[in-house]
Parts: sequence; C-alpha cells; structure tokens
Amino acid sequence: MSPLNADGLAQFLEVLPGVVRERLERSEAIEDLVEVVLDYGRAAEARYYGDRVERMDDVIVSEHDIEFVGKSIGEFGSDNRAGIERTLHRISAIRNRRGKIIGLTCRVGRAMEGTIDIIDDIVRSGKSLLLLGKPGIGKTTKLREVARVLADEVGKRVVIVDTSNEIAGDGDVPHPGIGTARRMQVRVAAEQHGVMIEAVENHMPEVIVIDEIGTEQEAGAARTIAERGVQLVGTAHGQTLENLMLNPTLCDLVGGIQAVTLSDAEAARRGTQKTVLERKAPPTFDAVIELIDYDRLAVHHNVQKTVDSILRGIPPRPEIRVRTHEGKVEVVQAEQGLEAGEPTFAQRFPAMGRAEPAESENGSNGERHNHPIRIYPYGIARTRLERAIREKRAPAIVTGDLSQADAVMAIRSTVQSRPRKLRDLAGRPLPTVVVKSNTFTQIADAVDQILRGAQEGAVAEDEAVEEVLSAIEAVMQTGKPFDLRPQPAPIRKVQHRISEARRLASESVGVDPERRLRILPTRLG
Repeated sequence: MSPLNADGLAQFLEVLPGVVRERLERSEAIEDLVEVVLDYGRAAEARYYGDRVERMDDVIVSEHDIEFVGKSIGEFGSDNRAGIERTLHRISAIRNRRGKIIGLTCRVGRAMEGTIDIIDDIVRSGKSLLLLGKPGIGKTTKLREVARVLADEVGKRVVIVDTSNEIAGDGDVPHPGIGTARRMQVRVAAEQHGVMIEAVENHMPEVIVIDEIGTEQEAGAARTIAERGVQLVGTAHGQTLENLMLNPTLCDLVGGIQAVTLSDAEAARRGTQKTVLERKAPPTFDAVIELIDYDRLAVHHNVQKTVDSILRGIPPRPEIRVRTHEGKVEVVQAEQGLEAGEPTFAQRFPAMGRAEPAESENGSNGERHNHPIRIYPYGIARTRLERAIREKRAPAIVTGDLSQADAVMAIRSTVQSRPRKLRDLAGRPLPTVVVKSNTFTQIADAVDQILRGAQEGAVAEDEAVEEVLSAIEAVMQTGKPFDLRPQPAPIRKVQHRISEARRLASESVGVDPERRLRILPTRLG
C-alpha cells in the first residue's frame, strides 16, 4: 500500500487546489505533512513534523482556490470545522465579518498505533487521565489510540464523545482507528456537556473519551461522570497542571481552589496567615499527563497530592518519561510528591501574603524558612520557565504576583524599553536576571543564575546576623552606639528585628549604597 493510501492522504490532496496538490505530491516529505494553510491573497504554506514550514511564494491563494476546497468538502459546522468522510482529516475555516471564508487550515489526521506505549501502563491502570499540551502536539492522536487499546485489548465498553469528528472521522461510520469503541457525535459544540451525560445515562460505558474540555458546563459534566464510577480519558486547554489550577473555568477538573479563613490559633500552628487557599474537592481526574513534545512527557500520578504541594508553595516534581531514538521508553526523572499531612494552604498565589519566619529568643531565625524561590517572569515565556524549573529540579516556582517575588527574570527588549517599570511595580529593588531571547537554553541558564544569587544572598544574611549579634553584645557592654557594615534594605530589616528582639533601639543611617544600621544603647520598653 502506498503512503498516500495508508493515511488517506490521497483523499486529503483531492480537496486541495490543483497547483498546491501537485507541489505536495512532488515533495519527498509528503509522509511527514501535518497541515496546509490557505489564506486569501497570501502564499500557500505546508507544515511538516519537526516545525518545518515550506512557504510556496509562487502560489498565491485566490478566491477560486478557497471556493474549490469548500465545494469539495461540503458544509462547515457551527465550530467552522469540516471533515472528509471515512478519514480523520479536518478542515477549519476563518471567516471575515460578513461570514465569507477567507482562510483554511487543512490538517492531516492519522491513526497511528504505538503512540501511547510511553503511557501504556497508566492507560491500563483504570485511572481517569487528563492530557495537556499545546495544539498540534498529538493529544487527539493519543486519545484515539487510548480508545482503541481500552476497547480492543482491555475489553472495556468505550464511548467517545466526538464534538468535531476529529477522533473518529467524518461520516456516520467511525474510522477503524478507534477499534470497536463506539462514537457519539455532537450536533453543536455548545451541546457537548449534554451529550457527555447522555452517554453515561443511555449507553452504560465503562470508559468515556472526551476531546477538548473547554467550558464550565463540560467540566461539571466530567465531574458528574467521574462520580458515577466511569473512567474518564480527556484533553483540556492548557499546557501544565498549574495552568489548569489558575484557570477559573476548568480548575474544578483538579479539585478547584477556594479561599479559607483560619482561626488565629490554627494560623499560628500552620505558620501562615489567616486567609489561605485550599482545594475544594477531590480532583475529577486521577492523573495528569503534560505533553512536553512528541517523545517527552511529564506524569503527575496523583493529582490530589500534586495540587496540595503547589498550594503549600512546593513546586511539583512529576515523573519525566522519554521515548529514545531506539523506541525504548525511559524514566529520566522519578516523581517526588508531597506526603499529605496538614490541610493544604498556599503562599505562592497572588491573594496570599508571605508568612514571616519565627524568631528564637536571641532574635535570629531558629530555623530558616526554606520556601521555594519565587520567580516573576517579565516578558518571559512562562511555560518554558516552568519546564526549566521542573527539569532542573530547582527549588523555585513561578509567581504572577510581583509583590511576592524573590527574583525577576526579564527579557532584554522589555527592560530596555521600560527600565523603571519593574521597580515602580514592585515598590522595591529586586534581583533581576536579563535574558536576550525566549529560548529554553537561555531561560534554563537564567534559572541557574537566580539560584546562585539566592545561595550567595543566604550566606550574606547569615554573616549579617552574626554581625548584629556581636554588635548588640558590644553596645550592652560599652553603652555606646555601634555602626554595622552597609547592607541592602532586606538585610537591614532582619537586623532591625533582631535588635528589637533584644530590646535595643536601632536606626538606619547614611545613603545607599553606604546605608547601614546603627545599634543604639537606648533600651526599648
């Protein structure tokens, strides 16, 4: 069987304008074709695996070309999508304000076996799984293979809720790529949540497969299904579990987040403030899989523990799996989770303040509050920063609240155009690492630089504490003021607190960078 027939590429090429079809048929990389982009008045584009793009500068898309594709595939649905019958290919339309189609994204759909070998053990475990990842990374392809494996190899009753016919193809007969799984089509995208409930009530499935959970109603329907004991396998908008937690529409999938006010005694016992964030309920999904790229993913085996860790201010450390060039699956990082004990609470979210470290009798920190370093991304790709922290196992988290940040990672162009913006927003100087561009390598190097700076800062603070303790003894013995060495404002603040704890007055004197603390012999009441 030729490659064109194997993937239904011949049918895909038939709906394209002749000049585009001929160019693609001559391409040696036709088997790696991902999608064809046709925008009125612009050059046609062909996109291949590996983010390779071929721009056909001599092929300018005309109105006739777009009409040809539209007539070849029939009507578009309410979601501006259409399919080619008995295939997995999808055509998506872009319309102008008058409703006329002026652009098309023609995506190649393939039923590929072996794509879930990297998560096969999790799929067969019976857990409810949620797949996250950027568009085009293979979520739907894996979802289709999951449905086939659970139906044909595990022998479960599987029902697919197929909103855009992307999982099982267009037409009334499902594509053989789903095996013996059954498929329920959704007439209008807005009715997906209703079809999800109908599938459970009418067809007695053991597994429900859903693509693109994107609304609050669909998240609610997913929870209803899970509470009835049905295994759920789905995808959702977002690239990481933390993205999902911060999404008010979909956070219910991972248990939801709520603010809780504690009593004074409980807040003191936990070592935090009175208002904290806690998880509302058990997560809908047992495990979350983040697709980093085609052959690399992160697995959160216990969503409940992971969410609790994040709310405690502890960055998640999921299991990292890769598929090697030889086709073998390797675990390159084992999962490190929080052992649940106390109720969950948060210090990393914007609404939450940071707890002050407790002081021992001599005024110094009896035990340093070892919270993760909070990094504020200024013009930096948050997902790449989170990935760098995760892969380096760095004791750091990403914060969207500048007032809570310990350090800033900024893109050079943003800092150059608005040099005072950061300081004005923060109201204080913050350690800032500047990177030239948003590449993963530069962001990862910047994380290392921030960690080194934090370690050096910790050493400097220890030395400053020792100095103020020695100065206090000297002042108490001589009765004369004692000037300490110049220090940054945060360290001077620590020295002030230590002096006050020993009932001695202190004041800051001088001008930066020579501003320093002066211990006075005056006793505090």
